[in-house]
Amino acid sequence: MAVNLPQLRAFLAVVDAGGFSAAAAELGMSQSAVSHAVASLERELAAPLLVRATPARTTALGERVLPHARIALSAARSVEQIAADAAGAMTGTVRLAATPTVCQGLVPGLLRHWRGDQPGITVRVFEGDSAEVSAWLENGTADAAVLIDPPPAPAGGCPRPGVELAVDGYRALLPRDHPLAGEPAVDIRDLEDDPFLISPNGCEARIRTIHRLAGLRFSPTHRVRDLATLISMVQAGIGVTVLSEVSRSLIPPDLVLLPLEPGTSRRLVLTGPPARPWHPAVRTLAESAAGHLARTGVF
Repeated sequence: MAVNLPQLRAFLAVVDAGGFSAAAAELGMSQSAVSHAVASLERELAAPLLVRATPARTTALGERVLPHARIALSAARSVEQIAADAAGAMTGTVRLAATPTVCQGLVPGLLRHWRGDQPGITVRVFEGDSAEVSAWLENGTADAAVLIDPPPAPAGGCPRPGVELAVDGYRALLPRDHPLAGEPAVDIRDLEDDPFLISPNGCEARIRTIHRLAGLRFSPTHRVRDLATLISMVQAGIGVTVLSEVSRSLIPPDLVLLPLEPGTSRRLVLTGPPARPWHPAVRTLAESAAGHLARTGVF
C-alpha cells in the first residue's frame, strides 16, 4: 500500500470544499486531477471514502480516515516549515478560524499587521460560530484560532501559551432615538420591556448569563445568524441587542453602543491546537501579535 500526500490533500480538499469542482479551484488543479487522486487513494484502501453527492460527504471509512489525513498533512507542512526556518526564511500558510464578530472587528487589524511583519506567511481565514471554531482547531481543519474564553488544555495535551488579543466588554446596541441612548451606561434590567434580538455567533451563552445574573428571563424575540442583519433590525427599530466592544467599528452612526451593567467581558485569545504541536508559522504569528500588543496595546 502506497498512500501519498497528494492523495490525502485531494481527499481533504473535497471534504472541506464540499465537492470536486470547488476542491479543484482551491488546489489550483483540474477537476479530473482531483478525481483521479481521490480514486487512486480509494483503490489503495480498497474501499470508497466519499459519497459522490452534492455536497460530497464521507463514507464510514472516510470519516475514520479523515482525522489521520489531517494529522499527516499538518505534520508534513511542519516538516517543510522547519526546513524553511533552518534556511532563514519563514514562509507557509496558516488557516485561522474565528467567529464573525472577531473576523469583522479584530482579524482585519491582525492581517494588516502580519502582512507587514511576516510577509512570507499567508493567512487564510475561516469564519464559524464558537463551536465550529473550536472543533476546527481540534480536528486540524484550522491551524490557529481566536477563541473566546478558551478552556484549559486537556490532560495529556501539549499546551502552548496563547496570546490574549483583547478583553472584550459587552455593550447594549440601541437606536439613537431610544430613551436610554443618552445615558453613560445601560442596566440590562432597563431593557426588559424592549424586544430583544440575538445572534448565536459567539455571544449568546454570555448574554444568557447576563440575563440570569440580573434575574431576568432570556426570551429573544428574533434570532438571526448574520451580524449585519442583526444591526439592520436594530436600525429599523425592531428591537435592541447586546454586542461585544470589538463590533464597534461596524456600528452605523444612527445607533449607539453603550456600556452594559452589570459589566461583563470575554477574553479573545489567539492560540494553536491544544493537543498537538503548533505549526512553526503559527508560533511566529503568535509571537508577532504579542510583540505588537506589547508595543501598541491594540490592533
